[in-house]
Amino acid sequence: RRTHSFLTVLLWSSVVYVVHMTPFQKRTNKHSHSERITGISENDGKTLHRTKRGWMWNQFFLLEEYTGPDTQYVGKLHTDQDKGDGNLKYILTGDVAGSLFIIDENTGDIHAAKKLDREEKSLYVLRAKAIDRKTGRQVEPESEFIIKIHDINDNEPKFTKDIYTASIPEMSGVGTSVIQVTATDADDANYGNSAKVVYSILQGQPYFSVDPETGIIKTALPDMSRENREQYQVVIQAKDMGGQMGGLSGTTTVNITLTDVNDNPPRFPQSSYQFSSPESAPPGTPLGRIKANDPDVGENAEIEYSISNGDGSDMFDIITDKDTQEGIITVKKHLDFENKVLYTLRVEATNTHPDPRFLQLGPFKDTALVKISVEDVDEPPVFSRPWYLIEVDEDAKEGSIIGQVVAQDPDIAKNAIKYSVDRHTDLDRIFNIYSGNGSLFLSKPLDREETPWHNITVIATEINNPKQSSQIPVFIRILDINDHAPEFANYYETFVCENAKAGQLIQTVSAIDKDQPPQGHKFFFELVPEFAVHPNFSVVDNKDNTAGIMTRRNGYSRSKTSTYLLPIIIFDNDYPIQSSTGTLTIRVCACDSRGNMQSCSAEALLLPAGLSTGALVAILLCIVILLVLVVLFTALKRQRKKEPLIISKDDVRDNIVTYNDEGGGEEDTQAFDIGTLRNPEAREESKMRRDVIPETIFQIRRTAPLWENIDVQDFIHRRLKENDLDPAAPPYDSLATYAYEGNDSIANSLSSLESLTTEGNQDYDYLSDWGPRFKKLADMYGGEDSDRD
Repeated sequence: RRTHSFLTVLLWSSVVYVVHMTPFQKRTNKHSHSERITGISENDGKTLHRTKRGWMWNQFFLLEEYTGPDTQYVGKLHTDQDKGDGNLKYILTGDVAGSLFIIDENTGDIHAAKKLDREEKSLYVLRAKAIDRKTGRQVEPESEFIIKIHDINDNEPKFTKDIYTASIPEMSGVGTSVIQVTATDADDANYGNSAKVVYSILQGQPYFSVDPETGIIKTALPDMSRENREQYQVVIQAKDMGGQMGGLSGTTTVNITLTDVNDNPPRFPQSSYQFSSPESAPPGTPLGRIKANDPDVGENAEIEYSISNGDGSDMFDIITDKDTQEGIITVKKHLDFENKVLYTLRVEATNTHPDPRFLQLGPFKDTALVKISVEDVDEPPVFSRPWYLIEVDEDAKEGSIIGQVVAQDPDIAKNAIKYSVDRHTDLDRIFNIYSGNGSLFLSKPLDREETPWHNITVIATEINNPKQSSQIPVFIRILDINDHAPEFANYYETFVCENAKAGQLIQTVSAIDKDQPPQGHKFFFELVPEFAVHPNFSVVDNKDNTAGIMTRRNGYSRSKTSTYLLPIIIFDNDYPIQSSTGTLTIRVCACDSRGNMQSCSAEALLLPAGLSTGALVAILLCIVILLVLVVLFTALKRQRKKEPLIISKDDVRDNIVTYNDEGGGEEDTQAFDIGTLRNPEAREESKMRRDVIPETIFQIRRTAPLWENIDVQDFIHRRLKENDLDPAAPPYDSLATYAYEGNDSIANSLSSLESLTTEGNQDYDYLSDWGPRFKKLADMYGGEDSDRD
């Protein structure tokens, strides 16, 4: 049997605690045959024998939070192969080996280099082996072991919140849950009592309590009132170690608020109130405010005010101000100091949201007495009615009294009153009033048909205080009097056919009346007495305010009588009876077989019977066309008289008249055709002058045909001389066709029209002074030499 050495780990206790070794029963190799294992004991060094080969590591326990001056000793690795000559080397691997856990490679001692915290890590897994320094061969196989950190009570309980906030209704019963607080302990709950937490109350008694195990806070006193105290601060402690001495603890604060419930009725601070109001205060005027106090808040403090009874419940009202929860007393009706000076009201204040749980405490309402005194003021006059209606006949005489208005001073002084009519409502001054007694009378006559209603305003004023006045409307209705006679409703254009038969209806007439009798209109129609038995027509009353005009004979002739006048009397049925006579004009007309009118004029009888309407229209058109032609012909003749004197271009004289300038002298050969002068026979011998109508027709003188071999200059002079002696012909240099050139010319006329009025030769020497443009004329008319030439 082979004997192998084995590795023994010796663990010593640290401080006063003993580190125990617990067998894991974990095999570390695969050898199946029995081997001898030798272990060195700390106590007696006895030899241990095993029948089965295999390395067994124990679990190591180490306390956390070591505070000693040296490193904390964990245990020792040792093998019987170690002869103490330093030939073996111990090696430690695994979690934080070399940094947190270190081993002495010569002796195998293991130490914790740092302070351990179980809350950070509760166990560590390490591996250990021993090797020969010379050969590097493992003398012991690598084995795994666990170092578990033992917990100590180094963490106090901590609450999940630093400050808790909770609320509970006031008046809650004992044991009512408020809130649950929770504290946690980071220590190991499976090792001792380090994590066992117990709750207790440090502040808040005797109002609240806490369950030591669950941390539930409950009420400890009954009927806690919010009005007495609303806020509570409770301090809760959580202690570990089951609450025993030496345990760690933590605290938290719980702020608890009592919420309001409607457990208080409203209460008036005083039993009675006093207010005053002037009697002139209009309805709705606020007089004052009252308030009932309610210690509750929110909707639990909402109050509704009302008037329960009192002699002023009809005169005053109270409304609730929702913002301030006050009752506002207002005027409901007009006050009258002379009627009543003091009113008493019973005002009630009631909660609008009562809580049924507290109704047994009593009625949630309160009452107070309110007294209101009325103050006297100087009031305007008051009329006996809000308005007046007066009816008067339209035939009432001027100055007659038609009605009366009455007003009086409502004050105790009873001041005198004067009356007047507001003239803005009676611009025509039809009505007037006696200022002393308010009697209305007429100043002008009335006419219902013109104005059936009059609306005026009467003013009543205190004589001692004119500022105090009142107005009242007066409606005056004018009653109808039958003062208008009926008349035809329309203007009737009545005709009767020539071929009418006796008893034929030719017209229906009706009547109107400006009056308005109460029973309505009723009219009667009849012929005037002189025509009671009319041979041609009759009037039939239809008894419905209309009448029919009937024929009394067969056939009527336009040639004999083209128009008939039928006077008709119209009566009304009112008192006094009014009547009028209306004359109906009836024309006799030609009608077709169906009674449709064709013609009513008497002139149509003179036309031949065979001419139709179309033929008559054609004749009229022809007459109109002839008249138009005559007018056009007359207009053309007048226009022809106004034409220019000479318009023919064949006439030599046209070269002077039709050109609208004075020419360019002898060099201007375009002004007229000189060839015409050299061929005088081209002119019209017998052509009369058209520019002047002579008063006496002169015989045209014919001259000898001296055109052959005659000089042009001699021809012009002969013609000039001939025309100078002819009173019916204007000169060739006449400017009659030129436009009017104005008045007062400084130059004398150059025309020879006046040659007949001169007794001798004229003096034309002044033409030489007019410049070179008149040189030619000056040479022609300048002296006797030129005349001889």
